[in-house]
Amino acid sequence: MLGLTAASQGSSCTLEGLLLQNECGSAANTCCSTNITEVTERPPQETNKPDPDVTTKPPGDTEACRDSICSQLCIGNGTCSCFDGYQLRKDGVTCDDVNECITGKHNCIFGQVCINTEGSFRCQREIACGTGYQLTDKDTCEDIDECASGTHNCEPTFFCRNTPGSFRCHPKDTCTEGYFQDAAGSCIDINECLVRDTPCPSGQTCVNTIGSYFCRRNTVTCGRGYLLSEDGMHCEDVDECRRDNVCGIHGCVNLQGSYRCECKAGYTFNTITKKCEDINECRHYPGKLCAHKCENTEGSFQCSCSMGFKLSHDGRNCDDVNECEANPCSQECANVYGSYQCYCRRGYQLSDIDGITCEDIDECALPAGGHVCSYHCSNAQGSFYCTCPPTGYTLAPNGRTCQDIDECATGTHTCSVSESCFNIHGGFRCLSFECPPNFRKPRLRRDLRCVKACQPEDFNCLLDPVHLVTHTALSLPTFRDLSKPEEIVFLQIHTPTLPSTLRTADISFEIMPSNDRFSFDVVKRFHKDMIMGVVRQLQPTTGPKDIILEVAMNYGNSGVVFHRNIVNIHIFISEFWF
Repeated sequence: MLGLTAASQGSSCTLEGLLLQNECGSAANTCCSTNITEVTERPPQETNKPDPDVTTKPPGDTEACRDSICSQLCIGNGTCSCFDGYQLRKDGVTCDDVNECITGKHNCIFGQVCINTEGSFRCQREIACGTGYQLTDKDTCEDIDECASGTHNCEPTFFCRNTPGSFRCHPKDTCTEGYFQDAAGSCIDINECLVRDTPCPSGQTCVNTIGSYFCRRNTVTCGRGYLLSEDGMHCEDVDECRRDNVCGIHGCVNLQGSYRCECKAGYTFNTITKKCEDINECRHYPGKLCAHKCENTEGSFQCSCSMGFKLSHDGRNCDDVNECEANPCSQECANVYGSYQCYCRRGYQLSDIDGITCEDIDECALPAGGHVCSYHCSNAQGSFYCTCPPTGYTLAPNGRTCQDIDECATGTHTCSVSESCFNIHGGFRCLSFECPPNFRKPRLRRDLRCVKACQPEDFNCLLDPVHLVTHTALSLPTFRDLSKPEEIVFLQIHTPTLPSTLRTADISFEIMPSNDRFSFDVVKRFHKDMIMGVVRQLQPTTGPKDIILEVAMNYGNSGVVFHRNIVNIHIFISEFWF
């Protein structure tokens, strides 16, 4: 069965990889070789293939088929027919090829593939020949004679014998008794003492020789640790401890047939090598001998400590080292467990490079350095100091803020008796207001109001709606940022105190035309029984700058102003924001 299966599949008849007995392997090889020859030598099957272009007329029907239009055969009274391998079309005249490979009307065997041809088919081998065979021109497999072709690999001491699909190497020379031949053809001695069960009788010992053996009478045999006595009759113990350096630095104890070393502390006796071996205490007792690090030594161990610690007097524990005693830091040192930490005094910072040096902090260069001092910041070692403008300011008690000097209060101004001293940010102004024509001051010369005083026949003066001109002064810093309008002046009108002619009037406020009118505006508000005109700064204005805003309070009806009061606001904007 194995031979037939190998032959049908085109496999090698040597059946390599199967462990078969000699008789079974020989029978399978013969069966495979015989059947593969039969299979491969079967010729490809083809049907007869007539010329499809020739129309054949059967005998006796020549008259009926004389004018026939049949493509192949004409029979009977002119009926068309086809050759083998063709079939008639539905038109009853034309013939088409039959694909026997699709219809299954071929006779190709296993291992062959069917190929359709015009009016027929052919069988072509599909499975290649196995190892040791070659394909012939007839599409069959035949054995390769490796011995004849010289493709074998037999050694010079062997001769080649061809087998179906393979070959065998047989030695040219045979070995004599007492030897066996190996795969290379060499003669190897047979150890009869090993391969035979009882080569010698009881009481004798087998001794192998080259090509033979002999039997020797038994004598007293002593085991390890014993020596045969001088008379050869019994075994005596060997005192191994008398030998030099048996146990080295350790003690030696003789035993019957052996010995044992008495190992010192830190060593253990190896019963196989009979030696004292070092005990690795660090590996046997991890974490139990030393507080930090354990290092094995010959017969002992040694403890060590991590950085920042030193070995204690007991040789095992670790004590913290106070590194600050050696003054490693440039300023202050704090000892911590196993280490230390340097820190700096106020105004210094620890270096990022060595972590021990204190470097001066330039407070003036910090991102918020512009807000450390109001005016100017000067760095110093470990600190800084603030300064103010040379005149008009003094340093506040906090050492950072510049506060204005009130020259008017301290009497350090230079105003005359007829002038009024007005303190501003960083200085002062000597104010002296004169009334315009047709106006006069009520009583005091330093009064900031001017009331209307017309001559009886001065109709222009009488018709002028302006009745009152007042002055007020305001000191403002330079605003760095003005995100929303800043309310700076509040003009209040108490309606109950107004004359009856003005109580029903429509009151409005406006800033008279000037160069700075668009930097300010005035809005009207109501609060309880008051009407207020709130003057607001709309845009930042950089000082030093003096501005006069003329704000009019108008009383009118139906859009006609019949009464007006003028407020001159003197705004002094300083150079600085503080």
